[in-house]
Amino acid sequence: MPRIFNTAGPCLPGKHYMLPPSRRLPEVEDLVAGEFYFVLHAPRQTGKTTLLRSLSASLTAEGRHAALTISLESFTSDDVTAVMPQILQEIALVARSQLPPESSVADPTPFLTAPHIALKSYLAAWSASIDRPLVIFFDEIDALCPDVLLSVLRQLRSGYTARPAPFPASVALVGLRDVRDYRVRVRDESTSLGTSSPFNIKVRSMTLDNFDEAEVSELLEQHTADTGQRFEDEAKGEIFGQTQGQPWLVNALAAQLVTDFDALVKDRSTPVTRERVLEAREILIERRDTHLDSLVARLMEDRVRRVIEPIMTGEICVDPTYDDDFSYVRDLGLVTVTGGARRIANPIYQEIIPRVLTHQVQTSISDDPRWYLTDEGTLDMGRLLEGFLNFWRRHGEVLLRGMPYHEAAPHLVLMAYLQRIVNSGGRIEREFAVGTGAADLWVTYGGREDVIELKIQRGRFTLEDGLAQVARYTKRIGRDTGYLVIFDPKSEVPWDDRGQVETLTAEGVRVVVVRA
Repeated sequence: MPRIFNTAGPCLPGKHYMLPPSRRLPEVEDLVAGEFYFVLHAPRQTGKTTLLRSLSASLTAEGRHAALTISLESFTSDDVTAVMPQILQEIALVARSQLPPESSVADPTPFLTAPHIALKSYLAAWSASIDRPLVIFFDEIDALCPDVLLSVLRQLRSGYTARPAPFPASVALVGLRDVRDYRVRVRDESTSLGTSSPFNIKVRSMTLDNFDEAEVSELLEQHTADTGQRFEDEAKGEIFGQTQGQPWLVNALAAQLVTDFDALVKDRSTPVTRERVLEAREILIERRDTHLDSLVARLMEDRVRRVIEPIMTGEICVDPTYDDDFSYVRDLGLVTVTGGARRIANPIYQEIIPRVLTHQVQTSISDDPRWYLTDEGTLDMGRLLEGFLNFWRRHGEVLLRGMPYHEAAPHLVLMAYLQRIVNSGGRIEREFAVGTGAADLWVTYGGREDVIELKIQRGRFTLEDGLAQVARYTKRIGRDTGYLVIFDPKSEVPWDDRGQVETLTAEGVRVVVVRA
């Protein structure tokens, strides 16, 4: 059976196109050789489990260690007494399947009656009976409920500090978040391990990086080598640009293009073009597979909202929790720092987030996209903005009160309106970043591109800054007219009278300014 681009579960050599797992994090082998305990954290479906299973299998095959990967994602109860015996039984079951027959796997039964020391006692007894160092990778560690997580961390720490008494030589805690967030989950400092970190025995905390552009190309070229089907250079560049190398997104786009049952380019003699990549991107966004749903489900968390909202509005955040919140949301894979600016992690997430937040608004808009088309098949931007203002006057006050992202609500309502119109045959590209004071939208329809800048009225420089930004972006795409929409949350103008429009000139560019 030919190989495919995998989007479900760990990659398997011979079945899936994949990059060498050990190459992505070569220092892990050194940490195991040094008998260290460490943390590996990265967003979902970035290749952690593939890496761990490959590494534990190779370590065991070399004969110097007995290494295994244990997934803890199914242990969802917070009852230590009930869960700890189950974890021990899972360890024994997995060990019998992952380790060679001659390996001595300790029986967990004698340790099940004392759950609060069961893990430490069992691992100590097993380490004493086996003829090689024991290495355990605990995958999905942060899926454990707080009391169980705290018990596991305490027992591992207790066994570690008792060495050289028998205990696993190396342990890795693997999950979504860095260990610094575990303290938040296991209640306050007085009930943790008595340190600033509940796992202060770790020697290193590492993350898996996304693929770089060369690695994306390497992965796609494996398909070319197997089938002869080419990805054009522009298509490769677009795949990297849209995903920023996020492994699941790279594989999902490639699968939708060439290996899924409903692939867009099934004919192996037909090369994959940039236009097809953009088509696959839209399918992914509309379909919202499990990976994407698991991310957008986080958007209603307060910690996530406090990070995403200022990025969407371009505002600088002074919330005292912001740095910790940002670290948490970055660990989820939703945001990143590029060029010193804090942004949504990639263009696909950047498109999905506002669509999710505005879905209910978008589906309530009855305006027909055909109303806003010119005879040439492009958008009549003046008419479109007037249509939005009519909608805003009627519904804006209610929407501002009801939307969970209150500060970003004006931006989101306009984006919802644009999306409703552009869905009929165009595309919106969005640019958000903290500190810009704006959200930049590029609307493409009928082969023409228009720039719309969204700003919140914050002071006397809002208009001046907005004009300069619109002029710069408009000239960049070769247009002579751009659009600036300024929302004033403190305006005392009655809602029925909002929506003044004027045309100004900045740097030789005609700027239509809408005050909403």
